[in-house]
Amino acid sequence: MKINLVVIGKKMPDWIQTGINHYQKQLPAQLNFSLIALEAQKRKGKNIEQIKELEGELILKAVKDSQLVIAFDERGKQHTTKDIAKNLGNWQQSGERVSLIIGGADGLSDSVKSHANQLWGLSNLTLPHSMARLLAVEQIYRAHSLLTNHPYHRD
Repeated sequence: MKINLVVIGKKMPDWIQTGINHYQKQLPAQLNFSLIALEAQKRKGKNIEQIKELEGELILKAVKDSQLVIAFDERGKQHTTKDIAKNLGNWQQSGERVSLIIGGADGLSDSVKSHANQLWGLSNLTLPHSMARLLAVEQIYRAHSLLTNHPYHRD
């Protein structure tokens, strides 16, 4: 099994990076989790669609070996932590290579959304991309804790 969180943007506020590092360190080696941060495109001389397409090309290259691609999108299906845990358990059993995608400040290109097997929503709230990144890593950890009966998650 392999889980990649593919994101646009390399520079995060220190407190966000500290949180991400905290949860990443707690994930077991068998989840084979990695965060792949791709360079955000420069805005100068480009419109939003061009930026999304350029970032989309980078994302599609990064997920090319994945068997399951899930893109986070504001119109994606909302899932509970228990739903995510169930998915994580299924991925572990099947040994799938899974890529979760968080786009850049302008969102995801249509080509990335159409390539994704599923669109998930992280929240009905509008989140900064740095918070979405932290939330995604925390939810992977929380889902794992549910599967292993660790007391981190409480109903």
